[in-house]
Amino acid sequence: MEALPLAFTTGWASGINAYACVLILGLLGRFGGVDEVPVGLTGNAVLIAAGALFVVEFVADKIPYIDSAWDGVSTLIRPTVGAIIALLIAGDASTLNQAFIAATGGAVALLSHLVKSSLRLAINTSPEPASNIAASSGEDVAVIGVVSLAVFHPTAALIIAGILLLLGLIGVYFAFRAIRRGLARFRAWRERRISPATGSSAV
Repeated sequence: MEALPLAFTTGWASGINAYACVLILGLLGRFGGVDEVPVGLTGNAVLIAAGALFVVEFVADKIPYIDSAWDGVSTLIRPTVGAIIALLIAGDASTLNQAFIAATGGAVALLSHLVKSSLRLAINTSPEPASNIAASSGEDVAVIGVVSLAVFHPTAALIIAGILLLLGLIGVYFAFRAIRRGLARFRAWRERRISPATGSSAV
């Protein structure tokens, strides 16, 4: 169960940007001599594929509406990557422990993916690119920083990832409350505009 903090943190990171998570882990394991990184993530093919897909996501994730479409495509990918990384991290743990750690990584990745996707939908109600670029850049920095910290100080990274996940859930709650209030005000305004016009035509 010593692998659980790292599995949780990489699960959170995978739900935000799976390719960045794989790339950072692979680079740290390959060139940083970090033994905690599974060898399977350090191969040339994995690093090249993760790097190429990270570049694609880096661009797509900063364009209004394209980011939400990309999130839709990634709904199965990010939790799967989170579970696979967690399983590799579990290593030679017993079968039950491996299953629990893999499930934790996948579940946390799914939850953080849903938080990210929901917040992006909320941001896209005001589709100017500045907010998308700022949100995506912040996510990239958070993933790179937290994953880099996790391989050296997994417990500290676990706490940070947990706090970020909680803040994301709170952000989703307040964002959609604000959207609902905005829609209600719009409907009320539209009804006021329609009612006088209907009344005048009836007279």
